[in-house]
Amino acid sequence: MAYERSESTGAEDGADTTALALKILVAGGFGVGKTTLVGAVSEIRPLRTEEQLSRAGELVDDTGGVDQKTTTTVAMDFGRITIRSGLSLYLFGTPGQDRFWFLWDELSQGALGAVVLADTRRLEDCFPAVDYFEHRKIPFVVAVNCFTGARTYGAHDVSRALDLDRGTPVVLCDARDRDSGKEVLIRLVEYAGRMHTARLLDSVG
Repeated sequence: MAYERSESTGAEDGADTTALALKILVAGGFGVGKTTLVGAVSEIRPLRTEEQLSRAGELVDDTGGVDQKTTTTVAMDFGRITIRSGLSLYLFGTPGQDRFWFLWDELSQGALGAVVLADTRRLEDCFPAVDYFEHRKIPFVVAVNCFTGARTYGAHDVSRALDLDRGTPVVLCDARDRDSGKEVLIRLVEYAGRMHTARLLDSVG
């Protein structure tokens, strides 16, 4: 299932309310800003599984373009944000390095959709995430994290460079900014909702 429901009796007005908790993945390459995004939007203290980068890790992780990065996610990040009354998102940030991709299958179970963060300086790093979600038919949006000093590209240019399926949203964002990150998540929920509705209609048509 892509969500969990919790029932509330609504004792004051006699009306029942149903809360939705949707599972969302935040994926992308090494050092693209996944931990930053989850931390910026989460209304609870985010759970992080970061470790210091080691000399051994430098031999297998490509740190080109992110030379100032000193830590790395080794399992996942977790946060929660309430989009509106009765709708919350549980955010699961995936590890970016190749050697931790075995965790993705477990994390993707029951996910409504995913945000694929992209850095235009290392755009090729998000190809594996794009391929992963396309292959498994998990709805996703590409969020271009606009790093200071990086060349700015339009959404159409990024879509063409990544060879995205027609209709896959591409949005520009600042992973450090809560409002910017929230807009990305709202865009994903809307897109995933349309995709799931279309598939449901196809299955009964």
